[in-house]
Formats: sequence, structure tokens, C-alpha cells
Amino acid sequence: MADSLPLFPLRAVLLPGANLPLHVFEPRYRQLTVDLMTGALPERRFGVVALRPSMDHEVTDVSQLCAIGCSAELREAKRLPDGRFDIVTTGERRFRLLDVDATAAPYLMGTVEWVPDAEQPTVAADSVSMLAEAARAAHRRYCTAAWQTEDWSEPEADMALCELAHALAADCLLSLEDRQRLLEETRPLHRLRLVGELLNREAGILSALHAVPAPPSEFSTPISMN
Repeated sequence: MADSLPLFPLRAVLLPGANLPLHVFEPRYRQLTVDLMTGALPERRFGVVALRPSMDHEVTDVSQLCAIGCSAELREAKRLPDGRFDIVTTGERRFRLLDVDATAAPYLMGTVEWVPDAEQPTVAADSVSMLAEAARAAHRRYCTAAWQTEDWSEPEADMALCELAHALAADCLLSLEDRQRLLEETRPLHRLRLVGELLNREAGILSALHAVPAPPSEFSTPISMN
């Protein structure tokens, strides 16, 4: 069944369970924030969907956006004196974008259908455990190479298998394309294997270049994305 969801197109990919701080300055997205805060929209939720790489103008058609996005829950909002907002959101559920409407509201609206994970096949518990530990090891290798002495944490030991890959990728600086691949992968075991491959690749690059990305603390304040 299709649902209607306000959209916030970004040059970023939000993963379920990940936090996304935003600095909202464009008037239409200020209005979206107000509507989310005041209850004008029935839920404090909107859709984050990545712009396609070649997109450099106003969104008017669904083809200008990636087909799969993620809903975001508004958790915190601070209104600044000039009307801008600093907000913090958390990724919730994956959706497929069916259509967009640029005229129904001050901000872009989307027609979406929710995309659950595929049913997990029966796999030996030992094999699943080995795959999960390999992905966790790749995450440790990446974080050790990237953040060095910067604080970072591992996902809880008892985290559900379906959530683990997204949690491992949440604090790693993967490309938009790589994060989109993770978002679109509906098979939990394949997603774990993919995140392990991506993080091992990135850790190898960091080690070879003897260079690291900016530490997580530099991304703790809201970022301008609209």
C-alpha cells in the first residue's frame, strides 16, 4: 500500500538507525520543520532520498532521485533567531519512491511504498556468527585506521542481524554510492557481507595512503544540506 511522505532530497544517504544532523535554511524546508514540530503533519517523519549524481537543478520528476530512500524521525529541533533550524533526525524505514509532487505542499511530497527486508533463508548459526564477526572485524579495522585515537564504539553484541550492517556503516565515511548500495540491499546476510567488503577496502586505502578522513567530532554539528 502506497503512503504519502514529505521529502527532503539530499546529496547524502540515510541508513536505518543512523543519526543525521541537518542545518535547515531554505524556506520550504523551514516550513517542513515547522509542520513536523507543530503536528500539521500527522507524524514527525519525512523521507530522505539521495539526488542522482547528475542532478543540479530543481526536483520535478521522480527520475531525478534515487529509487530507494529512508524515512527520518525528527528527534530534536532548535529554532535560530533568523528562522533557520538545527535539527537531529534518525533513520527509520526503507522505502521505494513511486512518484513526486512539487505542487501539493510548499515542499516536495512523495508517494512511497515501504520495502521490508527479504525473508532470511535458513543458514547454520555458526556461519551467521562467522559472517557477523568478520563484518565487525572490518569495522574495527576501519575505525582504527580512520579515527586512531578518536573515540568510537562498536554496535552492541546482541544487536539484531538485520540492523548490524547499517550500524557498522553509520560512523564510517563511505561514498554516497556505497551507502546507497547498503540501503538498497534487502538481504541481511548479503548486506553484512557487503559492509565487510566495503570497510575492508576503505581501511586498506587509508592504511596505504597514511591519511585519514576528518574525525567524527567534526561531524557532530548540523550540516548544511538544503
